[in-house]
Amino acid sequence: PWQTPITPCRSPVIHNQVTIPKGCFTMGDSTGEGYHSDGETPLHDVEISSFSVDIYAVTNAQFADFVTSTGYTTVAEQTGYSAVFHDHFTGKKSEKLGIADMPWWWLISGADWRHPQGSKSTIDSLMNHPVVHISYLDAMAYCTWSKRTLPTEAQWEYAARGGLQGARYPWGQLLAPEGEHQANVWQGSFPDHNDASDGWHATAPVNTFKPNGYGLYQMAGNVWEWCMDWFSPRTYETSVKVNPCGPSSGKQRVLRGGSFLCHQSYCNRYRVAARSANTPATTASNRGFRTVVNESRTFTLTPINALWNCGAEHGIYHGCLSYLCKRRCSYNASAVSGTKLTIIKVTNMARINHLQ
Repeated sequence: PWQTPITPCRSPVIHNQVTIPKGCFTMGDSTGEGYHSDGETPLHDVEISSFSVDIYAVTNAQFADFVTSTGYTTVAEQTGYSAVFHDHFTGKKSEKLGIADMPWWWLISGADWRHPQGSKSTIDSLMNHPVVHISYLDAMAYCTWSKRTLPTEAQWEYAARGGLQGARYPWGQLLAPEGEHQANVWQGSFPDHNDASDGWHATAPVNTFKPNGYGLYQMAGNVWEWCMDWFSPRTYETSVKVNPCGPSSGKQRVLRGGSFLCHQSYCNRYRVAARSANTPATTASNRGFRTVVNESRTFTLTPINALWNCGAEHGIYHGCLSYLCKRRCSYNASAVSGTKLTIIKVTNMARINHLQ
């Protein structure tokens, strides 16, 4: 099926948000714990203009309002499957279509944002949990409707640090200072036993645990959050200093923050400097997003010929991304939000890969 273009909502879409002041910070891994292939170095100073960001990740309740208003169907719903962590699967054996790139990730028929663990699961009691099984494409569709956008990777890290320079986590250097859990991450032996000593086996409500210095909740753990940037392990080697937007093209989009499945023995990417990425159509039970509103300023945008092997020349117009008729243009960021977005047909099971 082809996705109907999204029309921006006529009435304001209310988000709990805070304004992050402009400032300068050192971006990257200052502790030497990062994965070389992720490109967390070199350390580099970045200047960020003021912007507003969601206090919480987008919830099931908010996404449901979007779907009710637009009739939108997500990539997982269009293709009929998504990736679910094996121990969380709730459904029929016949619904297991195969295994993704790791044995604990199962491709499950019928898994989507309404059925996060499989066909027998619901979100009835999870309306204040982050929406999951969201692809980058789905997140951008929501942004078009709500007249918002995704954060750039630099905006995300600046906000996640909460004003702390060089800290490992949004709250400081220790994962659980004085034994107090600060985030929803894996507790126990991954991937076979999660003792859930932090209180949660899968997602937690978005207002769980303490906020960081800017008042933002769960900038570490719970769900991975999509960012605007294309991913490259060499981004930091050539990054501009002021409001960087990442590479002008690529195959994967940046993800930040880690999830409830992250553990020091396998994926310690719940650190504020940690980077990950997936293809724009990837969906899984630990993928979500939060949104931002940029102050009025001009970006110079580089056109991209294809977002997901579609060959189209029109599509997303947001923040640092131009997807325009193969010509170089400049747009005011405040005017960019809310213009036409077209979701392309995605049917290849290979769309899900490199899950963490």
